[in-house]
Amino acid sequence: MPIDAVLIGAGGFGREVLDVVEAHNLAVGADSTRGVRIIGVVDDNPSDLNIQRLDARGYSHLGSLAEILQKDQIDSYLLGVGSPSIRRAIADKLDEHGWTPLTLVHPNAVVGTVKLIGAGTIICGGVQLSTNTMLGRHVHLNPNATIGHDSVLDDFVSVNPGAIVSGDVTVGAESLVGAGATILQGLEIGSRALVGACACVTKNVADDVVVVGVPAHRQEEVSSS
Repeated sequence: MPIDAVLIGAGGFGREVLDVVEAHNLAVGADSTRGVRIIGVVDDNPSDLNIQRLDARGYSHLGSLAEILQKDQIDSYLLGVGSPSIRRAIADKLDEHGWTPLTLVHPNAVVGTVKLIGAGTIICGGVQLSTNTMLGRHVHLNPNATIGHDSVLDDFVSVNPGAIVSGDVTVGAESLVGAGATILQGLEIGSRALVGACACVTKNVADDVVVVGVPAHRQEEVSSS
């Protein structure tokens, strides 16, 4: 029998997670013990449009997180929320209730010799994950992201579509690498940092800093220039 789970997040990335689930089930067999059956989607405030989009795919909205935590039918989940900080807050709450996060890798992702993939991590289609990489808990690798050799991505990191994290890079917890951005080899990105879309990072980035541009600068420096 497949694993029954809820998907948390009805937005764009949540529905991309459904794509990963469906591709995974095609690869392993939807009825196998490795399959995942999504019994519904949890979201505190989904838009009408996203509800319609879920309905069109045959998935129902089960209600808010508080409502679903009052039920005993299910305790496995996939977390399809793009914001690293919100993702951490939700995961912390579910940890308190003893829920189990599922780890999911799209069958079209290319995964090298990986030392660690943390619980709750989701790897989308087209991702290139090189050798000896370490991914923490609830890391999101969006479609066509590239992670170079010997890199370490801490808990709740998001790497958006088409971004490139070169070899020997460390990305701190809750940081986000924007779509199409590049981080050059051997650099360190602090915790809760934001690398803007299409930025090229050529030097280390401290905690809680936003960098944008080519080469990447602190956002305050760019706006004041």
